[in-house]
Amino acid sequence: MDATGIPAVDTALVWGGAISVLGGVGTVAWRIVRASSHLGGRAAQFFDDWYGEEGRPGLPARPGVMERVAGIEDRLTRVEHELYPNSGGSLRDAVDLANSRLARLCPDNADQPESPSDAEPAPPPDDTSGS
Repeated sequence: MDATGIPAVDTALVWGGAISVLGGVGTVAWRIVRASSHLGGRAAQFFDDWYGEEGRPGLPARPGVMERVAGIEDRLTRVEHELYPNSGGSLRDAVDLANSRLARLCPDNADQPESPSDAEPAPPPDDTSGS
């Protein structure tokens, strides 16, 4: 190392360099600690959402993801029950019953269902206002 020849300046430069290096290392360490703390907080939020939280005074309990999925599956099962003919109490059974009753009321049209494109459009209303 080349010295400037002035001991006080050499000492100040060495100490200044050491303080700069220590400040840089401290800053890097602080940023790592801060990022780890932030990541840990986000992970804690994720796990609270995943596993749910128990009720606290003033706050209701929140169900976890698996409880929510089980609830969605239960609702989906009830909806699927309505879509297929089964015990006579589903929406599909009611529609089938209405269709069979309608076919008995209109036996001449039961063979050929009328589609909206086959129907002739209604004529436009007569304009009697004189304009």
